[in-house]
Amino acid sequence: MRDLFDFDPEDPGPLPPAQAPAPARSSTVRAEPVEALALATAVQAEPVEAPVTAEASDAQLLAEGFAQHLAAWADPALSAADRARLADAARALSLAASAGHVCTDVAAWRRALPEPPTADELAALLRRSGVVGTPGTPGSCPLILDAPQPPDEDAPEGRLYLHRHFDLERRLAARVAVAASAAPLLVDEAAARSLRTLFGAPAGDAPDWRQVGAALALTRRLTVISGGPGTGKTTTVVNLLAALLAQSPDARIALAAPTGKAAARMTEAIRARAQALDPAIAARLPAEGSTIHRLLGWSPEGFRHGADDPLPIDALVVDEASMLDLALATQLLEAVPPGARIVLLGDKDQLAAVEAGSVFADLSADPTLSDACRAQLATLCAVPAAQLQPPAAARRTGLADTALWFTRNYRFAADSGIGRLAVQVRDERADEALATLRAARDDAAEGADVRWIADEGEAPAPATQAALRDGYAAYLAALHHDPTDVAAVTEAFGRFRVLCALRQGPRGTDAVNAALTQALRAALASDARLGPAAAGRSPWWPGRPVMVQRNDYGLRLFNGDIGLALPDVTGATDELRVYFPSAAEPGGFRAVAPARLPAHDTAFAMTVHKSQGSEFEHALVLLPARRSPVCTRELLYTGITRARARVTLVAGADAVRAATAAPTRRQGGLVQRLAEALAAGRAPAG
Repeated sequence: MRDLFDFDPEDPGPLPPAQAPAPARSSTVRAEPVEALALATAVQAEPVEAPVTAEASDAQLLAEGFAQHLAAWADPALSAADRARLADAARALSLAASAGHVCTDVAAWRRALPEPPTADELAALLRRSGVVGTPGTPGSCPLILDAPQPPDEDAPEGRLYLHRHFDLERRLAARVAVAASAAPLLVDEAAARSLRTLFGAPAGDAPDWRQVGAALALTRRLTVISGGPGTGKTTTVVNLLAALLAQSPDARIALAAPTGKAAARMTEAIRARAQALDPAIAARLPAEGSTIHRLLGWSPEGFRHGADDPLPIDALVVDEASMLDLALATQLLEAVPPGARIVLLGDKDQLAAVEAGSVFADLSADPTLSDACRAQLATLCAVPAAQLQPPAAARRTGLADTALWFTRNYRFAADSGIGRLAVQVRDERADEALATLRAARDDAAEGADVRWIADEGEAPAPATQAALRDGYAAYLAALHHDPTDVAAVTEAFGRFRVLCALRQGPRGTDAVNAALTQALRAALASDARLGPAAAGRSPWWPGRPVMVQRNDYGLRLFNGDIGLALPDVTGATDELRVYFPSAAEPGGFRAVAPARLPAHDTAFAMTVHKSQGSEFEHALVLLPARRSPVCTRELLYTGITRARARVTLVAGADAVRAATAAPTRRQGGLVQRLAEALAAGRAPAG
């Protein structure tokens, strides 16, 4: 709730207690906006309510509470009708924020109102309400009305923001503009030679875009690289860091990702690629990646590092940057010193952040390269400048010479079913995707990389249930063979995962985890070593996989970490221990007592959102039978691309078609804020 009501960027304090004394009401907006929560509960104002059913979601309840509070805060001179309109605005904006939008499009919202006012009438109401500020005069108003900025076709009547989101968006744009506007950096001969050696000579005149990406990051303060799994992002980063260290041996480099799982996978991938480097260079690479929260020194009191206390680094590489929400992206980039390089890696076609914003998609939308930039890159990469032709921009952002899109896949062959299906879904080619799935179903060859189970029932059909159990056959075999061989059991478990669109419902993670728990415990019951514990009533049994849901810095466990409950390998106790891979010791494990774990869930099945930053040899993607707003093109694409070697899609044809045709479009004004920040940077001083 604080995310909605925390509209004063200068107020870091906690919400007041409900019994706080109510100050006298004023027709002006108070300078202590958080205290208005207590005030709003005491004011005897005409309530402005919308029906809230018993089944209302948390988002609906929060939106209704915010609407009533905003109406109570407003100028008392407003009529009942105007107060109701204002409550509608607050309700719509709160629901938009809960859905991941940074703002709401005034025109679309206005037209949806019963008896909609004209654009001028609505703008006038918002301005005189006493609770809606403007970018030029934000004050302590909880809402900000951003006037239309022609030729911004996305919001012809402007955007309405929570004050906090507008402030974050403007700060992020300002920091990005500083990095993007910096003069190109010089690359010395040692770094240039390293690039040529690591990537090898180009094949004819065709550029290796991985080499181009590394060269761009050497010459720019900000580089944004978008590409799907297997397109060479890790190779680019390793070779970039090697070239950077060849030029500046003492460069301080930080590796980070939004989740612990993504950070660990980044570390593993870089270690594997680093084996091909000169040992002296490899030894200077960062030892491990970190979560962004850990890098920034998060504590319950807030972040240690920010604009006032920047990180002591010369370069920052962020993997899985598509998971960055607006607030975290702002905090992170403001903590990077102005002279440091920033490299953001991600996939613009994957799911956006769970919280508000589509930062990576916005920053990577324009891969335009200027003539001067192409000339510099051509020299470094030994290819003709004319060959460095990026694809057309999805949207002009003003960030030329910043973004690259990697499209060649080095993991999947040209005839790979996974690669073909992912591209068809990404490009909204539903008919072709269904043709690929039908061919896979009709072929059904042993070892095929795509399998389709056209299961349309509310609950998983027998064929789906069998596929769920069969996916964990190797895991069961490893448990039966030796439950104390933590490495072997963990490796077997990591080969397969069930990815669901939803948590609830008969095809959601809760139901699937319950069904698999019952089936696998029964399968272990015949094992003399595991049977008694597996057959018991305790929630803890040998082989239970769990996913951590909340960071615990004391235990060094982070949201998304997965561990396995197994017998104590030391033999010191008959109790189970939960074994997590060790970030500090490659191939090692840490044992944690189940009672000490932070909040966690069984992890045979996880949501597609939670799977970001992970890859599995075989992924089974389970969509709900009924159409859901959650089932978007990005969700289906993300689920498919979690598979390295094989994907099984469980969904009816209508569900596949609906998801492929439903791209996610988040409302925000970051591109407009960037235009303003870049223009301000070009303005003459004084």
